[in-house]
Amino acid sequence: MDKFDESTQKELATFVEKEQAQARLNSMTQTLTAMCWDKCITGTPSTRFSRSEESCLSYCVERFLDTSLFMVNKIEGKREQARLSL
Repeated sequence: MDKFDESTQKELATFVEKEQAQARLNSMTQTLTAMCWDKCITGTPSTRFSRSEESCLSYCVERFLDTSLFMVNKIEGKREQARLSL
């Protein structure tokens, strides 16, 4: 990276950060889909989900997102504590 000026280095760093965030989001979506599908879809898939499958999928997604948000907030809190203790 020594060959690039500071502006280009910042632009590249921003691009890489955005791509990594997108990759994490894609990975989380795949994990969520697989986990909730395996848990909730018990019969042969058809053109529509049964009421119980639909309810299960909704609940599963909500709990997964709640847990993910909780973890992000905890990590951010610890990061902030570490920053303030410096």
